[in-house]
Amino acid sequence: MIAKEAIPLSLYIHVPWCVRKCPYCDFNSHQAAEEGIPEEEYLAALILDLEQLLPRVWGRRISTIFFGGGTPSLLSPQAVAKILSAIRARILCIPGHEVTLEANPGSIEMQKFQDFRDAGVSRISLGVQSFADKNLQLLGRIHDVDQAHRAVQSVIACQYDSYNIDLMFGLPGQDMLAAQRDLKTALSYLPPHLSLYQLTIEANTPFMHLPPKGLPDDDLLADMQDALVTEAAAAGLERYEVSAYAKSGNQCRHNVNYWEFGDYVGIGAGAHSKISDQSSVVRFSRPRLPRHYMETAGTLEAFIGERKLQQNDLVVEYMINVLRLRKGFTLKQFSHHTGLHSAIVLPGIEGAKKKGLLVQQGDNIHATDKGFAFLSEIQLLFT
Repeated sequence: MIAKEAIPLSLYIHVPWCVRKCPYCDFNSHQAAEEGIPEEEYLAALILDLEQLLPRVWGRRISTIFFGGGTPSLLSPQAVAKILSAIRARILCIPGHEVTLEANPGSIEMQKFQDFRDAGVSRISLGVQSFADKNLQLLGRIHDVDQAHRAVQSVIACQYDSYNIDLMFGLPGQDMLAAQRDLKTALSYLPPHLSLYQLTIEANTPFMHLPPKGLPDDDLLADMQDALVTEAAAAGLERYEVSAYAKSGNQCRHNVNYWEFGDYVGIGAGAHSKISDQSSVVRFSRPRLPRHYMETAGTLEAFIGERKLQQNDLVVEYMINVLRLRKGFTLKQFSHHTGLHSAIVLPGIEGAKKKGLLVQQGDNIHATDKGFAFLSEIQLLFT
């Protein structure tokens, strides 16, 4: 049995528009029309969407809220304040709940950062990606280095509870010194949180159809990863997840809930939900296209692909998520979040331990350094 009342519940809000689609991005994002985004219509759809989901989470409290995209900073601060008020009027939120908003340095200025803070956003995730103009142009970003610096400085000046700088490495033509230079520039701001992502070529993206030239080889990528991890640690940032680094107390609580296999409701175009009840875990999503989403919000057509996770699904999905965390998991936590007996995963755990991929210290089971670098190999042992 799953003790759903003890599993944290997060709320994700998807804003599907960008000024321009980046060639490496496979997220559900769409270029905004010249006249801008249909903000009022979209807000009305979000509220209908939330109201339709409420019966599934009666009596539970929201622990984190995350505006993702797309480019959520295209919303007006007034719109953000309105949706946050609508949420709090309909469902209880725990005191001090984290509210994160993703922002693009090219779509926001100092006053808007302050207005988002006043609207109730407590944490900003800033998609810088690089502090080199050449890299930003190759990635199709709409901002330049000066805008990136001004954005970070504005976030700091607004005194958010926390903030994150997103950086990418393994970029076309990037060598070790260039990757380290990007990181050193980010670290000069003493950020409380840093996300370091390797550029990957995803299906159905312009980069897949026309790959950029000069991508670093696997050996250089591994060396970059090692060097960046070392430099981030020297700056006081702990690598608590595969791509996430934070000072103590500044981990992204919303993402940690995903990785710990917590529950979440997603509203917005293409948003996904995972909800536990007393005997099962279900997943479903919303229509991907913004227009279709707005037209069907609040109707039965808005539910897509609802399915109950079977035993194998639960095991694989739990391991895919929780092993991304440095701290790992306990068998008690596995049973708590899946409702399954821990004996089911013991053969996989023993196999991974023999391969030097997992280690057990007391009740805690987590990836070794080797395992952290080859998580997909561990996950195969649980399929």
